[in-house]
Amino acid sequence: MKILIITYYWPPAGGPGVQRWLNFVKYFKEFGIEPIVYVPENPTYPLTDDSLVSEIPQEITILKQPIFEPYRFARLFSKKETKTISKGIIAGKEKQSFLQKVLLYIRGNFFIPDARKYWVRPSVRYITSYFSENNIGTVITTGPPHSVHLIGKELQQQTGVRWLADFRDPWTTIGYHNQLKLTKRSIRKHKILEKSVLNTADHIVVTSFRTQKEFQEITDTPITVITNGYDSAQVSEVVLDEKFTVSHIGSLLSGRNPLNLWKALYTLAEENNAFAEAFQLQLVGAVSEEVLASIKEAGLEDFLILKGYVSHAEAIAIQRSSQVLLLIEIDSPETQCIIPGKLFEYMVSGRPVLAMGPENADISRLISETNCGYFFEYHEYERLKTRILRCFELFEERKLISQVTGIEKYSRRELTRELAEVLKKVGSRVTGDGCWKSGDG
Repeated sequence: MKILIITYYWPPAGGPGVQRWLNFVKYFKEFGIEPIVYVPENPTYPLTDDSLVSEIPQEITILKQPIFEPYRFARLFSKKETKTISKGIIAGKEKQSFLQKVLLYIRGNFFIPDARKYWVRPSVRYITSYFSENNIGTVITTGPPHSVHLIGKELQQQTGVRWLADFRDPWTTIGYHNQLKLTKRSIRKHKILEKSVLNTADHIVVTSFRTQKEFQEITDTPITVITNGYDSAQVSEVVLDEKFTVSHIGSLLSGRNPLNLWKALYTLAEENNAFAEAFQLQLVGAVSEEVLASIKEAGLEDFLILKGYVSHAEAIAIQRSSQVLLLIEIDSPETQCIIPGKLFEYMVSGRPVLAMGPENADISRLISETNCGYFFEYHEYERLKTRILRCFELFEERKLISQVTGIEKYSRRELTRELAEVLKKVGSRVTGDGCWKSGDG
């Protein structure tokens, strides 16, 4: 069974967006699926990780076509501001510069659904021509950027190909949408596009249970939850840090600023000399200026280690050497559905997870299900402080470990098996006259 995967993020792109489909592609052939990948030839990636290139299976076909991206012109005004916004690091309204406000307004209202929209038409032309010479039965689009889904929609309408739309994140309810200074007209246009994609696709795949529920209120199209996961590839042996290292891996955006966590860590250092001598706070990845300012204001500057962006392989090594891993999500109803891909890598690291996020978050459900750590709402200062102290006591006794259970179903190979079953059902969904149609999967 041949499928065409249309994705913007592909190695050497760095960050979590690229890893989901890179790993599906690695395992597809085990389940009777031959993947062909279509990507931009000249993308503007906010992060790159050349080490991921070596993970691309050599035998797969990769198609590339040029893309026009307005970000290149925006950099003429401010390279720093443009790169910061493209990473998703947006300062609070009161701290935004005039230029950042202008860039956000233009991004939000002139480029709908996103700044990669100009790749849609040339991609449809190129892929339609490719279809005429190759037997492709199913197309997969994965977003964000959600403009990629518009390619799938046009291909389905023009060629009759079956189409599966994969949403790594929600569309109109994604956390940063309300920071784009959208007009009412722009909001309405986003919702129309979102609804048209959800109602036109033959099948929808999402990464969280709440996104599934949200989309089910918009469409009757079948929706399957296939989360992100962990790769069981061997990692060289890592020695645990001698220090009580509390690490966060990944971007810490302005909205991910748990003041009670910083307060609890500082208070413990003030009250407990042994804690102060052993503790270090390690942040790996992009960190917003607001978060850094809060950490310093809390008195934690002397304990802080900033690693910046590292390769995926190095990030995994840091996860396994740290004593405690932090997972911090924005405290907002819109982020209840977010399940970061790193949670699954955290699960297999052997290190306990301290997660913070909104009430009724999906990450709370998974942490409880797998027993990989503890979840806290932002206001739970005393409970959080008590748990960190207990982790430190176990660290001193050399008994601080994670006792996870039932995580095998989140391996990349097992998730690919689930996805392959969905694809085969979508691919075999035909009417009596041999034409495909939407229906229950």
